Amino acid sequence: MKIQFIGGVRSVTGSSYLITTDSAKILIDCGMFQGRNNGEKRNVLPFFFNPSEISTVLLTHSHIDHSGLLPKLVKEGFSGKIFATRATADLCGIMLLDSAHIQERDAEWETRKRLRGGKGPVRPLYTIAEAAESLTHLHGVDCDVALEVAPHVEVRLRDAGHILGSAILELWVQEKGRKIKVVFSGDLGHKGIPMVKDPTYIDEADYVLIESTYGNRQHRGMKETIDEFAEAVRESLKKGGNIIIPSFAVGRTQDVLYILNQLSRENRLNRLHVFIDSPLATNATRIFLKHPECFDKETLELIAKGQFPKGAPVLKFTETPEESMEINNIKSGAIIIAASGMCEAGRIRHHLKHNLWREECSVIFVGFQAQGTLGRQIVDGAETIKLFGEEIAVKAKIYTIGGLSAHADRQELLDWLAHFKTRPKRVFVVHGEKETSLEFAKTAHEKFLVDTYVPRPLEEVKL
Repeated sequence: MKIQFIGGVRSVTGSSYLITTDSAKILIDCGMFQGRNNGEKRNVLPFFFNPSEISTVLLTHSHIDHSGLLPKLVKEGFSGKIFATRATADLCGIMLLDSAHIQERDAEWETRKRLRGGKGPVRPLYTIAEAAESLTHLHGVDCDVALEVAPHVEVRLRDAGHILGSAILELWVQEKGRKIKVVFSGDLGHKGIPMVKDPTYIDEADYVLIESTYGNRQHRGMKETIDEFAEAVRESLKKGGNIIIPSFAVGRTQDVLYILNQLSRENRLNRLHVFIDSPLATNATRIFLKHPECFDKETLELIAKGQFPKGAPVLKFTETPEESMEINNIKSGAIIIAASGMCEAGRIRHHLKHNLWREECSVIFVGFQAQGTLGRQIVDGAETIKLFGEEIAVKAKIYTIGGLSAHADRQELLDWLAHFKTRPKRVFVVHGEKETSLEFAKTAHEKFLVDTYVPRPLEEVKL
């Protein structure tokens, strides 16, 4: 049995791991690479394996850095089943089509530019039709139920507490008269984030792959985080400008709405006017309401009491590009939530263009900003950024609210590892920027005396 680390190692995008057994090849996640440091170029390269030889794909959750290359995989020959939780399958139904729309739009824009220069057209990474075809391979399954997904291979999905439907994978492989268990943490959630349950603890494994996005830092407590967020909104509205919140359409947007709802119910923020400028976020919110099995106890109690979503701020969900452009006529008092969360695509870039140069405005970042992304440039203090070929001054007040992250922090990752009753043979530290992963691997080794290792991209390890 071998595992190859295709992506999501020494970086936080492109998550994908290939398990090869005597009887099957199983792909764990098939994520898109993001960021401008050759991230997008990697997506157009051929896969480092033959897609037609993959027996099964197991998907931890719907975020594009874990699912975004599934249409390409099917387009290039994969014909098997893709297993995920039911909520993840539903979310992929909107996210992959949205991703395909972006691919088609960007290819059309690039083609027009190339034709003006006397060059040939470009094809999108995949089309809406190809994304729709990949969805026919998706099979939603229940958590906590073991099922055979390939000869001599069983999997059980457990709640990861990251976003709606996110899963930890327990994988058992029967080979050469013995059974090996590998656990994939997926993206582990931060305890206490709104709506979804906390991550499930696993008590045994031969090998573990654990994410390390925040493996070198601690989040603020949720109460302190909400207080910090409330103060950022309050101070920003006092200045008379707009508040721009770059947010992932799935997970973070719903968290922010939940918190704004809570602050409004508690009378800590009043007369809020919130624009959800993302058709994807609107559709994702509908899907959230379809899956109460993923909600935590507090959210279920609010729904039962009729206090959610009643009492919320004034919300405006914009669908069309024309409605989105109308928001740019608003000069003050608007809280604009739009994707993408790292400012790499989507309507958020237009709102930054219209507001980032205004001193009375604010940008509140509520999620991780990967290296090479536009969001990271702003967070790191860039004085100007480039948008749509234009230099834009960064004059707005920039806030970073780290405690709203949907990722576990260092202590929560260590706590999750501490629940293994027997020491794994090896812990592979993945899904983190290089220095973060190396630091967390060292910390985990010293704390648990366990063999830890940070793989390199495309490295293959025999288990």
